[in-house]
Amino acid sequence: MTANTLNIVADEHIWGVQEACSYLSPYNVQLCILQAKDITAEALKSANILLTRSSTQVDASLLAGSKVRFAGTATIGDDHYDKTWLDANQIAWATAAGSSTDSVLEYILAALLELHEQRKLDLSSMTLGVIGAGRIGGQLVNICRALGIKVLVNDPPRQRLTQGDNFVALQELLNQADVLTLHTPLIKNGSDKTYHLLADAQFQEFQGSVIINAARGACVDNLALLHWLNSQRDNAAVLDCWENEPAIFTKLLHHKQCMIATPHIAGHSLDGKAANTQYIYNALCDYLGIEAVWNAQDELPKLSYHDDDRIESWYDLHEKIEQFYPLMQDHLNLIKGEGCIADRFVYLRRHYPVRRAWKKQSKALSQILHANAHTRLHIGSF
Repeated sequence: MTANTLNIVADEHIWGVQEACSYLSPYNVQLCILQAKDITAEALKSANILLTRSSTQVDASLLAGSKVRFAGTATIGDDHYDKTWLDANQIAWATAAGSSTDSVLEYILAALLELHEQRKLDLSSMTLGVIGAGRIGGQLVNICRALGIKVLVNDPPRQRLTQGDNFVALQELLNQADVLTLHTPLIKNGSDKTYHLLADAQFQEFQGSVIINAARGACVDNLALLHWLNSQRDNAAVLDCWENEPAIFTKLLHHKQCMIATPHIAGHSLDGKAANTQYIYNALCDYLGIEAVWNAQDELPKLSYHDDDRIESWYDLHEKIEQFYPLMQDHLNLIKGEGCIADRFVYLRRHYPVRRAWKKQSKALSQILHANAHTRLHIGSF
C-alpha cells in the first residue's frame, strides 16, 4: 500500500462497514463495497484489505498474488478462512469470535422456553447436555445452572487444557441428557474432529429426545438426524445451522418434529451485528497501528430500559422473552415461504428484521443472560 492510501474491499452485508471505515485516520480510504459473489481474485487486484462474511472462501484461489495483507471476517465462525495458508503467506487475519455471544444465548434460551411451553421438555426436571464449553456453551452452562437446570458438559480439548473434572465423555452425555445442544467449531480432521459429531451411531445411543444445533451445520449429520426424528415421534429438533447452506435439506426443514427451524440467524441481533463490525474494525486498527475511535454503539437507536414485573414461573419468563424476541416468527418465515429454498434462506438472512439485545431492554433478562458460575437465580426473584 502507498503511505497514505488504503484500498479496502468489503462485503455489502457487513453492518456499518462504511461508517467504520471512515474512522481510519490518517489513511486515505478507498472503500469498494461488493456483493459476496463479486468478491473475486480479479476484484481484489488493487486491494490491501479484505473484509468479508461467511459466504466468501478466503484462501489461495482468492488471494494468491494479491496485495491483500489483512483479511477480517465479521462472523464468529472461521472455517471459511484457510488460516494455515494465510499464516504461511504472512497475511494477517481476524474474526469476530465472541461478538455475537449474547445474541446466540438469547436464541438458545428462547428455544428452550418455547419447547417447554410446547411440552417437549420440562426445564424443572430435565438434564441438558452441552457439547462445547467455549464462549457460548460455557455461558449457557452458567445460566442454566443458575436457573436450577441440571447440566452435563462435554468438551475434550478444554478438559485437557484445564485438567478439569467438570466434564463428561460424549457417551455419558448421550446416555444421561434429555436435551443436547451443540456449541463447537467445525473441525474436519484430527482427534477433536466435530464434523458429523452426531451421526447414526450417536443418535442410536442417545437416550434423550431433543437436539439443538446453533453451532455449525455439519457438526450434525442431517440425514442421520432425519432418520432419528423418524424413529420416534417424541423426538424433536431445533436447527439454526444446517448442512449445505443455503441449499438446506427440505425433508428435514419440513419435518413436523423439526420444531424450530431458522436460517442461521441466532447471532443476527442488531447489537450482535454491530459487535461483529466493531471486532474487525478494532483488529484492523491494531494491524495498522492506529487508535480505534469508531464506536458501533453510537450508531444504534436508543432503547427504553425496564424494571420488570415479577416473574413467577417458566410461563412468565417465556412471555417476557417473547416480547423482545418472537422466535417462532423466524421459524414461520422459513417454513412457510415458496420457491427455491436456497434463495429464501439467503433472503431471510440478508433482510432480517431488527432484533435488539435483551440487556438493553430488560433488567430481569439481563440478570439471567449474565449469570456467572456462582449466581443462583430463582423464578420469582426478578
